[in-house]
Amino acid sequence: MTNSFQDIVAWKKAHEFVLMVYRVTRGFPDFEKYGLCSQFQRAAVSIPANIAEGYRKLGRTDKLRFFNIAQGSLEECRYYVILSKDLGYINEEEYSMMGLSIEDASRMLNAYCKGMIDKDYSTEL
Repeated sequence: MTNSFQDIVAWKKAHEFVLMVYRVTRGFPDFEKYGLCSQFQRAAVSIPANIAEGYRKLGRTDKLRFFNIAQGSLEECRYYVILSKDLGYINEEEYSMMGLSIEDASRMLNAYCKGMIDKDYSTEL
């Protein structure tokens, strides 16, 4: 049982990814400040933010809706990692590290969602 959204492994992995995104996007060209940097950062922040918001929802449907939004943002970020590499804004090492980080977050979030689906809510009000 968790006491806070901060206890959720998926949230921890997503938060680590956000910190990585902010570190990496500092090195992007200045003209991307209001373009790719902003989009990438917002999408990344959306992942743990929606996990946190969904954590406090009472019903399974509500919880899963927020976790699904987090999954969508995660996939958006997966694309931004590819785009950043293809534009030459990140090197191979950063690309690999970000790929591993987002994959960890994805795997944990998918497992958490599966646990929500499999959980028996029939005893809850």
